[in-house]
Amino acid sequence: MVADGALGVHAAIVTGANHGIGAATALALGQRGCAVLCAFLRVEDPPDPGTPQSYRESRSHGGGPVAAQIRAAGGRAIAVEADLSDPASPAALFGAAEAQLGPVDILVNNATGWVADTFTPSHADRLSRSLQPVSAATWQQQFTVDAMAAALLIAEFARRHIARGADWGRIIGLTSGGDLGFPEEVSYGAAKAAQVNYTMSAALELAPYGITANMVHPPVTDTGWVTSKVREAVAASPTLVHVATPAEVAEVISYLASDAAALITANVITLR
Repeated sequence: MVADGALGVHAAIVTGANHGIGAATALALGQRGCAVLCAFLRVEDPPDPGTPQSYRESRSHGGGPVAAQIRAAGGRAIAVEADLSDPASPAALFGAAEAQLGPVDILVNNATGWVADTFTPSHADRLSRSLQPVSAATWQQQFTVDAMAAALLIAEFARRHIARGADWGRIIGLTSGGDLGFPEEVSYGAAKAAQVNYTMSAALELAPYGITANMVHPPVTDTGWVTSKVREAVAASPTLVHVATPAEVAEVISYLASDAAALITANVITLR
């Protein structure tokens, strides 16, 4: 059964679609009739005292089960593993999607090369998660995925969209951090700021081609990493309101992908 806000004539690429917000978004789009390429990379995280084992396990899973769930409900979906730090990945993903699902007109830049790094000598953050010093390695892990890959995916999306004379498109990215950076996740915050800038530029440059482009800033979202200590921190914060579920965030992303959101572009939509 196709949900309200049907997207049955569209095809999407969702990155990081093997767990968390990416998986929930792929499922939400599939429920609305959208064909979905679930892009993923299996990540083997080292043990960490501040991160639940179940979360590390979910990051090591493939995207096949998410695509299978969409197909089991009558939708169309494929799963493709891709290392987004490889500049060749965007073209390969679009090629696979076009060959099996049709032209892509929805791009969800959800994947992240997340690493917790800091300028201080601390070895653990306020949530007891391990910290690394800022280095060329942490910068590269973060920026090649959250900034470079997002930009190249947008560029590939735009090139193919314009070449086929299309007049409808949606680009949606995920961001985090704030105006004063992201202490204890400094490269993450900086790379997301770069992605915001790329997406805002895309919104203005690609508007004549019927493309909207927005960023979603989720609240703390329980993708498996939220511990009792995290919930206590949210409850004590004057600015954090909810601990969201991935499905709740996916509903906002799906709305931005719909016809109803045609007038929403060049926005960073902060959820609380």
